[in-house]
Amino acid sequence: MYTMLKNLTTTRLWTQQLPVFAASLLIAETQYKFHSFTLECIAFLVTWFAIDFVVEKVRGRISQP
Repeated sequence: MYTMLKNLTTTRLWTQQLPVFAASLLIAETQYKFHSFTLECIAFLVTWFAIDFVVEKVRGRISQP
């Protein structure tokens, strides 16, 4: 996490990662009720990764000529 934050520019952090983070957090808060902090945290991180992966793939296809 520290490495990601250190390597991203402020603009990229706010425009690309914050919306994905917010969507993942919203999904985790409303959908995941495992009654275990660890399981919910892991599910949140997997959700964040999956949404970011999809967004990057879509962004890559849009930017291709």
